Amino acid sequence: MPKSRIRKKADYTPPPAKQATAINLSSRAWVAPVMLALFVIGLAWIVVFYVTDGSLPIDALDNWNIVVGFGFIAAGFGVSTQWK
Repeated sequence: MPKSRIRKKADYTPPPAKQATAINLSSRAWVAPVMLALFVIGLAWIVVFYVTDGSLPIDALDNWNIVVGFGFIAAGFGVSTQWK
């Protein structure tokens, strides 16, 4: 039986492991509180509008108060895109 060929190049050695780098979350620490605050403000705006039969939060806006409440909620979703 013929003898198998001998490898001419060295075996693969993986590169040295990189040190684990700490992820800096402090720059994005504001995102979660702002996002939740906008959600709560929007929800509270709509609930107050319905509970007071449209006289609050701003009587002059009438049914546009619903749009304002959903605007706060939409802004919360917009801020959530910055979360990592």
